[in-house]
Amino acid sequence: MNAKYLVSIALFLIVSSTAYSEKQQSVVATDARVEKLAGGFKFTEGPAADKKGNIFFSDIPNNRIHKFSLKGRLTTFFENSQGANGLYFDKKGNLLACQGGGRRLVSINKKGKGTVSTVLADKYENKRFNNLNDLWLDPKGGIYFTDPRYGRNKDDMEQDGEHVYYLSPDRKKIIRVIDDMVRPNGIIGAADGKTLYVADHGDKKTYSYTINKDAALSNKKLFAPEPSDGMTIDNEGNIYLTTDVVAVYNKKGQKLESIEIPERPANVTFGGKDKQTLFITARTSLYSVKMRVKGLN
Repeated sequence: MNAKYLVSIALFLIVSSTAYSEKQQSVVATDARVEKLAGGFKFTEGPAADKKGNIFFSDIPNNRIHKFSLKGRLTTFFENSQGANGLYFDKKGNLLACQGGGRRLVSINKKGKGTVSTVLADKYENKRFNNLNDLWLDPKGGIYFTDPRYGRNKDDMEQDGEHVYYLSPDRKKIIRVIDDMVRPNGIIGAADGKTLYVADHGDKKTYSYTINKDAALSNKKLFAPEPSDGMTIDNEGNIYLTTDVVAVYNKKGQKLESIEIPERPANVTFGGKDKQTLFITARTSLYSVKMRVKGLN
């Protein structure tokens, strides 16, 4: 794939089933269509938007992180990503990445010249992680991340299970915050930093938690009767899960609507200049759709 070609755009209709009353509006913009922005990848994941709204996403089997610019140009941002999956930008503009193959959480410098600037976490209690998957940066600068066992033999596990962790803002302490999930996957938090949503892919459910002042979690509640791969949140507090479709739930756990994508979605994020475009990584492609709501990230 030429890393500098201008990506052609194909349009796909949205098929959306809603649970809205007549007074409520869809989260999708009126007459919006799903657009295919780029294709030909092996497995896309982890979309994240920088401050300008450019989108970065992983192609896990090809060990690359790509950038899709506001001008619609696709480039390779980072080579040899060690199976990078979930991505998230910190306040300084560094790209945080869950390296599943490398079994670590890293910070990639802004220029993306093929070097990892900092390894943030690679062990808990002196044992290596399983296969870091997804992450969320809280308002304090701490990082919640999931550590399932995808692609790794059980005999190669050093941890006693598949759990969720928190790295403190000063990057000196890691605590285990969830230890009762079958296989944690997608994760996202509310803008006020008081609620965390975590999908248990192994249990086929998504849960909400209260975030305590010490970053520990409490008050576990069933949020949705389905799991999710990647997740995102909008300015109205709606949560977007990725299953066979992009499933939209309000903060009360009521399913509002489904956004159908030509390929099975794996992750979602808001981006674009106005943060009013939803970008979807779906198997071999990157898609987008114009939204009525805006993103928070």
